[in-house]
Amino acid sequence: MKILVAVKRVIDYNVKPRVKTDGSGVDLANVKMAMNPFDEIAVEEAVRLKEAGAATEVVVVSAGTSQSQDVLRTALAMGADRAILVETAADLQPLAVAGLMAAIVEREAPQLVLLGKQAIDNDAGQTGQKLAGLLGWPQATFAFKTEFADGVLTVTREIDGGLERVALDLPAVVTTDLRLNSPRYVTLLNIMKAKKKPLDTLTPDALGVDVTPRLTVLEVTEPPPRKSGIMVSDVEALIEKLRNEAKVI
Repeated sequence: MKILVAVKRVIDYNVKPRVKTDGSGVDLANVKMAMNPFDEIAVEEAVRLKEAGAATEVVVVSAGTSQSQDVLRTALAMGADRAILVETAADLQPLAVAGLMAAIVEREAPQLVLLGKQAIDNDAGQTGQKLAGLLGWPQATFAFKTEFADGVLTVTREIDGGLERVALDLPAVVTTDLRLNSPRYVTLLNIMKAKKKPLDTLTPDALGVDVTPRLTVLEVTEPPPRKSGIMVSDVEALIEKLRNEAKVI
């Protein structure tokens, strides 16, 4: 079984994003970047499936500028076998990324595609679902646990009411949730080995995919400052404020 994993380069989750002064977007100048945490979980799960003998090859894919090579090298250091970069300076939106991934799927013919459930930069959470729709494949989102046996992938999903188990015939698309696993620490030795692993570069034109943005960002602003709380003398005063001021009871 070949597994294809999508990874995205985003602002490191420890860094507080800054909005550009003109409100046109988020300022990325001199900001530490890293692999999207949910995608890192997807890479870890793919490598674990390979280590368990369920997969024979793990291929990681990213779309963006040439700087996205660093997250691909990180994925290779985690245990992926090879990488593909779709190099473009375009502002990629979920449908465009899904289209690029669908084209890569046609070239690579994987049996399983893993993606993070969302990227922490825009929190859209749409790419995996759109990819499954374009491919006409079954999908399981918000994966909490995966089990592979007899050609069937069983996925335990996190849902509002608790957990749900679904069985998927391959090929399929799965998006990973936060509690699926804990990604491994990347050692210096594996980082050095990753430099020798193959990394191919393609373009959207070579894949025949139009990545022109279909949505226009009108303005990006900082969230309003949170109002400070107030102290009440007793429970009766709290109930009164909830009833008369907040109007929640």
